[in-house]
Order: sequence, then C-alpha cells, then structure tokens
Amino acid sequence: MKATCSEIILRLEVLKDGFHRDLLIKVKFGESIEDLQTCQLLIKQYIPAGLLVDPYELASLQENNITEAMMVSENFNIEAPNYLSQESEVLLYARQGSQCIDCFQAFVPVHYRYHRPHSKDGETFLVVNNPDLLMSCDQEFPVLKCWAQSEVAAPCALRSKDICQWKNMKYKAVHKNVTLQVPVGLTIHTSLVCSVTLLITILCCTLILVAVFKYGHFSL
Repeated sequence: MKATCSEIILRLEVLKDGFHRDLLIKVKFGESIEDLQTCQLLIKQYIPAGLLVDPYELASLQENNITEAMMVSENFNIEAPNYLSQESEVLLYARQGSQCIDCFQAFVPVHYRYHRPHSKDGETFLVVNNPDLLMSCDQEFPVLKCWAQSEVAAPCALRSKDICQWKNMKYKAVHKNVTLQVPVGLTIHTSLVCSVTLLITILCCTLILVAVFKYGHFSL
C-alpha cells in the first residue's frame, strides 16, 4: 500500500540577511490530488531560544492578511537575551499555492536575540529543526492513511476557539535542519566599547546643554 502513496516533501528555508529573517516552509505532495483543496495544513514550528517571533509584528501581519500564524508559548519576553530564553512554538496555517494545486506554504518573520560575547570566536550557531506537519481533510485520502502517525489537538483556524483533531503527518525533509550563523561580540572589546560609549554619551549631553543655553528662552 505504501508503495503507491503520494510522498510529502517539506522544505524549510531562511530568507533575507542580517538579524531579521523570514522562515519559509514549503510543502509539496508527490503527485497531484485535485481534491486537496478540501484539506488544511497546520505547521507547528519550534523556534530555538536564540531566535524570537515578535507577537506584535505577527498581529500586524495577520490584520493585513499576509500570513496566518499564532504564538503558542506563554510568558513570552521579546526583550530577553538568548541565555534567559526558552524554545517557543508558532502555529502556521499554510496556504495553498496559486500555481500548484498540491503545494502549500507558510512563513513567519524571526529575529536574533542578544547573545553573550565570546572570548575567542565572534560567531555562534543556531539550529532550526524541521516542524511538525499537521493535516485535516473533509474526506479520507490515501495520503492520510499512509503517513498519518498520530492525532494532535489544535485550533481549527487562526481566529477560532474550536479545537480540532489534526493528523500528525510523516514527511520527507529536503534538509535535516537549518543552521544560522549569528555574529556576537568579543569580550576583549568590552573596555573599548564601554569607553567609546561613555565618551559619545558625554559629548552628546554636552552638545545638548550648549544648545539649550544658547537658543533656549528662560523666564524667572
């Protein structure tokens, strides 16, 4: 039976450069299934402690219908550094591709957290693992019987309070995971950075005071 099953291919990609990236997840079924439009795909992405998803940015994207995603983790602090953070979870409701009837994709913006400076190497690495792929269909497809491993309870839709039972699907990942290179400071630069910062602060404060006394109007 499994020899005739349509294979599910998942590709996790990281777009953009710098400290602000986009995680893009693409899902493709091995053969076209015309009635796949009756199915929903929910991607449960685990975000490592060194990355964060801004819930305010996520809300803005939802309002503009750019992506359908919601935070799962509670007590989430976007200001916390890497060493005071924990792994978080995001639910992404994938959208069907416009040019491919058996393709789905979803994306979420992610940002680097602050990392401790290192003594020797000016970089560290973050590993983003492949997500859980959850699927729900109005009817039974062979792919559900072939690759469904278990059932997972999750919201039926982005703005729904109803809970549905989703099939946790087995898939073939194009990459085992994605590794991100994060630049970090060096501890040997601590004195230099502190000194320069202090000097610039004093200079700016002095310029502000000079401007205030020169152009300010004071009344007794």
